[in-house]
Amino acid sequence: MKTKMIIKLFALLVFSLLADKINPEPLSHGHNDAAYTQHIKELKTKIPDSSFSVVLVKPFVVVGNEPASMVKYRAEKTVKWAVDKLKADYFENDPCSIIDIWLFDGEKNYRRYTRQIFNDEPTTPFGYFSHQHNALIMNIATGGGTLVHEIVHPFIAADFPDCPAWFNEGLASLYEQSSEKNGKIRGLTNWRLKGLKEKIKDGTLPTFKDLTHTTTFEFYRGCAGGDNYAQARYLCYYLQEKNLLRKFYHEFKSQSKEDPTGYKTLLKVLKIDDIKQFENDWQKWVLKLTFP
Repeated sequence: MKTKMIIKLFALLVFSLLADKINPEPLSHGHNDAAYTQHIKELKTKIPDSSFSVVLVKPFVVVGNEPASMVKYRAEKTVKWAVDKLKADYFENDPCSIIDIWLFDGEKNYRRYTRQIFNDEPTTPFGYFSHQHNALIMNIATGGGTLVHEIVHPFIAADFPDCPAWFNEGLASLYEQSSEKNGKIRGLTNWRLKGLKEKIKDGTLPTFKDLTHTTTFEFYRGCAGGDNYAQARYLCYYLQEKNLLRKFYHEFKSQSKEDPTGYKTLLKVLKIDDIKQFENDWQKWVLKLTFP
């Protein structure tokens, strides 16, 4: 039964991702105040009770059932902070649509209101993006990491629609544990490090050429234990630590027609000729990292 459920959920994920590629929306450079006002008016008809409050953080609308002061705090200190920092480093275009961020206070509320508002059953205890409802739906009691991760995806969809899954998830995963340094958002080591080290030690980690050449289907199919996520994340982390991540993003984006996988751009940005030697050095570097 569990195997069938996993296959079903995976099929739905792939279909959702492919649907975005098949029917891309035109890029938008923002929405006017009237559009936000109308959107919030319609949104309030979905709010089930008075425990919820609404905060506008363009291009998102944050809705939560924690105390209003806490919803405002999360909207400003997590959502706005992440949006401002990510746009400063990477994104020129806002998401095509106004996106709602629903923050539910604890697992009980998360599951209850997700069923009540969206007629949906969460498959993760943390949160997820619903393409059907154009909303981020979060159990905010688990922390803001998943929220920042999910914020990255709609920006990439608008700013770099040809971005392959490995880099889309690598960049998003980088910021699921993050802080600020010298006014910039920076990813930190996180729980994915343990599994990555195990793959390095047992010699089963794919090459970077293999990773970057995975299709969307192949990338997610190989993620039963999050292995592809971890490798992509810590490649991005390495680029960040070498002050090359922002450069890689913009060069990859501009050269994506000629280099759709990003592999050639990666070699160019790293200025390396011997990828095997680099992979050996990178693995040794990863093994020295610590978390927490």
